[in-house]
Amino acid sequence: MYYPEPIAKLIDGFMKLPGIGPKTASRLAFFVLGMKEDDVLELAKALVNAKRQLVYCSVCQNITDVNPCRICTDHSRDRSMICVIQEPKDLIAMEKTREYNGYYHVLHGAISPMDGVGPEDIRIAELLKRLQDEEVKELILATNPTIEGEATAMYISRLVKPFGIRVTRIAHGLPVGGDLEYADEVTISKALEGRREL
Repeated sequence: MYYPEPIAKLIDGFMKLPGIGPKTASRLAFFVLGMKEDDVLELAKALVNAKRQLVYCSVCQNITDVNPCRICTDHSRDRSMICVIQEPKDLIAMEKTREYNGYYHVLHGAISPMDGVGPEDIRIAELLKRLQDEEVKELILATNPTIEGEATAMYISRLVKPFGIRVTRIAHGLPVGGDLEYADEVTISKALEGRREL
């Protein structure tokens, strides 16, 4: 179907977002057209400001509006631990638990040869530099429990061994409230591997 050029460009813009296909992009475009002009301007301004005002923290590589970020400048945190995560959204998930009080390092991805992502394409070099400069006693690898996340964790653990730093991996397994009968074999085997004494 033919759309006037401004609508077509808006639809194309929405389709660049992950998980947005032509139908959803079209719905979003027409929803925006129905919004008040002030609301559309606020949305546009929020998009531009997010792109212009956010930077990567020079220490942990997280997205921030101040550099270094607020976590890296919080001296009440445990300097002996760094938790390595794949994406900035993972940091938010970790912080919500209120269980971890160390520092972070955001990789911005995982090693995935199938997708053409190698170790040099994610923030491993910055992590190794931190380990030389800071007094870290434990590195917690909290990459996702996927093939790529596991490969990344194994790669980093091999690189870090010569530093004499304790390297741990977060446990994987059954979710709280989940039923054993609905879990797949890999999840159950990971739960058995990560078992602990009560």
